[in-house]
Order: sequence, then C-alpha cells, then structure tokens
Amino acid sequence: MSLDITQINNELNGKSPEEIVLWAIAQGGKSVVTTNFRPYEGAILHVCTQVKPSIDVIWCDTGYNTPNTYRHAEDLIQLLKLKVDLYVPKQTTAHRDIVLGIPDVDDEKHKLFTEQVKLEPFKRAMDFHKPTIWFTNLRKGQTVFRDSIDIVSQGKDGVLKISPFYHWSDAELDSYLETHQIPNEFKYFDPTKVLANRECGLHS
Repeated sequence: MSLDITQINNELNGKSPEEIVLWAIAQGGKSVVTTNFRPYEGAILHVCTQVKPSIDVIWCDTGYNTPNTYRHAEDLIQLLKLKVDLYVPKQTTAHRDIVLGIPDVDDEKHKLFTEQVKLEPFKRAMDFHKPTIWFTNLRKGQTVFRDSIDIVSQGKDGVLKISPFYHWSDAELDSYLETHQIPNEFKYFDPTKVLANRECGLHS
C-alpha cells in the first residue's frame, strides 16, 4: 500500500493507542502483533486484543528467557486470552550452548547467534503470516534507530509497522498497566542485545 507516512503520523499524533490501533485495523489486510514478553509488553497486547480479540500474536522465543519472563508470558496469555503462534530456533538451546554458547557482542560469531535465535524464527513467522499491519511496542528513546521512526513506519516490504505507544514514557505505561490491571515484569534477558539501547536486528 502506498501511503503518505508523514501525513499519517501528523494525523495520529495525540491520538490514543486504541484510536491508533483502530485506524491501522481499518486499513485492511492481515494484522499481527509481535511480542517477546519483555517489560511493558502487556500494554501493546492489551490494546490490540481490546480492538481485535482474535489478532494473531507472534512470539519468537529465543530459548534464553528468564523464569520470570516465562511465568509472565503464561499470565498474560491466560489473562488476555492471547492467540499465540510460537516460533523457536531450529536448534535447541542445550545444543547451541555446546557448539556456540552466547558469543560476546564483539565476537564474529554473535551475528550467527542472532540469526539462529531471533532473525530466522522471525522471518519464518512473517513468511507464514504475511501481514500487511505489524503492531509492536517500539518507543522513542529506546535506540538511535527507533528515534528515527514514528508511530507509523513502512518497511521495504511494504508492511506498515504500528507503534501505538511510541511517544509514551515509562511512567505513562506504568499508569496504563495499573489502570487496566495488567501485570508487568522487569527480569528480562535478551542474549542478542546485551545493552538495553542496542538494536536487536528485527527493526533496523
């Protein structure tokens, strides 16, 4: 779809997350929401399922999540009645720990590690679902790349990436989760990023 992204963002700026999701769904086509159940993911999952309860939720599980994250994921799945489509790496974590481990970010093997645990499962998921609308919880201030986009951005593949909480602060998200009684969990680990302000590869 060919759209004036700048104009769209100007029009959506100041709209509520629910209004943004409603606008995106109205564009038609297949919509999905991706999650890794990191902190504040309950917000994007809540607003998307409030508008479209049957939306497909893609979870690419690296296999390296904390016990807290897995328990949190189960809590949100039950609470929000999420329709989760789980994607995992083709190699087990135990096998990879022996032959590769978790390479340091400066190690040349880190690229292979990221491809195996995150990029390949994600590509497999997107190839299967073929969405035209992709909801995610990217926010301004997270990474340099994310500062360069907006509520709505469009990839080279034409997919519209929608970030309803793009301009929201942690404090505002805390209030949102409290208002809607959605749990949050901060003990999260992403083996492909190491640093919180490092891009993981899915969005850049």
